[in-house]
Amino acid sequence: MAKFELKLPKMGESVAEATLTNWLKEVGDTIEVDEAVLEIATDKVDSEVPSEVDGVLVEKLFNIDDVVQVGQTIAIIETEGGSDDSPKLETKAAETDKAASAGVKEVEAQVEMAKQTVQTPIENTGDRFYSPLVKNIASQENISQSELDGISGTGKDGRVTKNDILGYVDNRSSGKSEAPTPKTVVEAKNPETAKAKPAVSVGGEDEIIEMTRMGKLIAHHMVESTQTSAHVQSFVECDVTNVWNWRNKVKSGFAKREGESLTFTPIFMEAVAKALKDFPMMNIAVDGNNIIKRKNINLGMAAALPDGNLIVPVIKNADRLNLLGMSKAVNDLARRARENKLKPDDIQGGTYTVTNVGTFGSIMGTPIINQPQVGILALGAIRKVPAVIETPEGDFIGIRFKMFLSHSYDHRVVNGALGGQFVKRVADYLEDWDVNTEI
Repeated sequence: MAKFELKLPKMGESVAEATLTNWLKEVGDTIEVDEAVLEIATDKVDSEVPSEVDGVLVEKLFNIDDVVQVGQTIAIIETEGGSDDSPKLETKAAETDKAASAGVKEVEAQVEMAKQTVQTPIENTGDRFYSPLVKNIASQENISQSELDGISGTGKDGRVTKNDILGYVDNRSSGKSEAPTPKTVVEAKNPETAKAKPAVSVGGEDEIIEMTRMGKLIAHHMVESTQTSAHVQSFVECDVTNVWNWRNKVKSGFAKREGESLTFTPIFMEAVAKALKDFPMMNIAVDGNNIIKRKNINLGMAAALPDGNLIVPVIKNADRLNLLGMSKAVNDLARRARENKLKPDDIQGGTYTVTNVGTFGSIMGTPIINQPQVGILALGAIRKVPAVIETPEGDFIGIRFKMFLSHSYDHRVVNGALGGQFVKRVADYLEDWDVNTEI
């Protein structure tokens, strides 16, 4: 018999840790290759960890709600045949002590070289838990306990993640932010300036519902975006009669041939990708006083989750896809979003986002920018309306299919001309749709 160490796999370039949310197998259960053993949650998406071997689960090294670092051993699976040549296992406590000790030694060495004094070690305070990784980063960057306590965490239950603390370090080094001060210290220094939250009265018949983990993350990101970007909107009404008629003509044949539906979304995404090539300064990000011009056009596509929340999977290099490839990508991401099977890499790297508010019956919307992007396009509901049609023989009233395109953009770096021209170009591509297009 041999023992196999099931480790937390690498889940994306920026993902360093995950929270164990559920064990799908118990000690003594038989496990097959690629069968899910446990569920984890990162700062952005939930996923499963499958087994790489056939065998029997003999030991769990972490409990539910524990934070696990990428590469750490989560469980032991006993396999048939071979000798036990896996490395000697350490307990979770030993691994943590070893990591913490190594981190302290590394920091002490750096401090010795810089002739500085080692700061007081970071401690868990109250209900704030800091992982060994976060503590080590705080020590290396000389972040004090009070500074760390003041950083807003986006992890489970408000925990400070690697991205949170690295973001704070970047902001501090560029001079964009001052060291945060815990609320209690602010109130102690100047009680009159402390802003008290308005009291919320709860009646006997009211129901109190705790926000989900995803709901808390979305709330944090939305508030952060409105506090970061200067939101402004431009609106364009678009005649999509040609698109409507063309889709009705080809959708049944497409479904029979490809085994899936042809929606309007890939058509809209193709138009947006073309417009981004025409206006590359909409495909940017802001980093302090610098503008990052993205080389790739990676379109985020807001999709609904089973619990009603939204997630934004990303179509990578969308401008390189033809309409068939775009349709396949859209359907694949939407399906895996509904089934909670998105991977962390599926929602990373977006450079511009599109959201379809028309799905819910809205004719237009003013969406919040998905940071660190600078624009987001809302697609309104397609409506049958009377419209003035211009012809060489004169104008007349006819029935057309129209929709509103609502463009929210960051007025810090995108002026009204660029924001308006971009959304008008998207509308032009849709209105000039070739009814003879083949897919």
